Amino acid sequence: MIMLILLGAVAGSLIPVQTSINSRLAVFTRSVFLSSFYSFLVGTILLIFFNLFANPEKLLPSYIISQDFSYIWFVGGLMGVIYLTGNVLLLPKIGAALTVIMTVAGQMIIGLMVDTFGWFDAEIQPINIFRILGIAVMIAGIIFMNYKKKSARTAAHSSNAWLALGLFTGAMPPIQTAVNSALRHEVDSFFFASLISFIIGTAALLMLSLIIAKHISFVTYDKTIGKIKPWHFIGGILGALYVTTNIILMPHLGATLTLMTVIFGQMVMGLLIDHLGLLGIHKNKVDARRVIGVIMILSGIILLQIF
Repeated sequence: MIMLILLGAVAGSLIPVQTSINSRLAVFTRSVFLSSFYSFLVGTILLIFFNLFANPEKLLPSYIISQDFSYIWFVGGLMGVIYLTGNVLLLPKIGAALTVIMTVAGQMIIGLMVDTFGWFDAEIQPINIFRILGIAVMIAGIIFMNYKKKSARTAAHSSNAWLALGLFTGAMPPIQTAVNSALRHEVDSFFFASLISFIIGTAALLMLSLIIAKHISFVTYDKTIGKIKPWHFIGGILGALYVTTNIILMPHLGATLTLMTVIFGQMVMGLLIDHLGLLGIHKNKVDARRVIGVIMILSGIILLQIF
């Protein structure tokens, strides 16, 4: 059990790293949608190889044709597109830590609604005082982390739209995980379920890139960060590992504990990226206010998830 929890935290820590890498790739593609497309494409190729070894029979045309293609084949991939692209847009605007925090808030709110109303065939968990308290503590922590002195409040208002986008973006992973978990049972393979999700996401991003960016090419040199490097394309590998790990963990840890461990990993890695200025992100030192805010948010998450 402890190893599975640690695996969930490691999986969660991949998301801020993936977001940072894709943000760098966007410099060369000149388009957020195009950088996300290449991220999904790399993840799709990796998952094809996984499936060739794990269950090659599911790649046969005869197997594909025999499927019913219910909505769960398509929703997970689309949710992934929104989440990935939203994160790439958010990172340069509000920083890695705040991107993580706002998307975490969105995850918790939608996760609570899924549990309360039994969306996507989830087991209904009635709301209680502890869940309400958990949400209150979490929101208080977010406000505390983002509190600015009077002289800076005017500038802070300009980021409200980005904060709202962060909440919306964060709503996608709980839906994606629930849908992909259902898909895993339908196709009887977590690797194949992940591949389906990535194929749909790749196709959607290709269409968006052709419509919005009107190209799928990228430059190999930028005067600010130099030549493009192979590691600029590994975001898709991290995304594939994250999605597949979530599908693997769900039957063993359940939705509640899986979500909690993944969120914890996201928060810690987001703060590390900001504090150390990793992957080319501007340094944003973690002070006592942000640490206290994270502790409050983590406390709210624990209250919300345990009770």
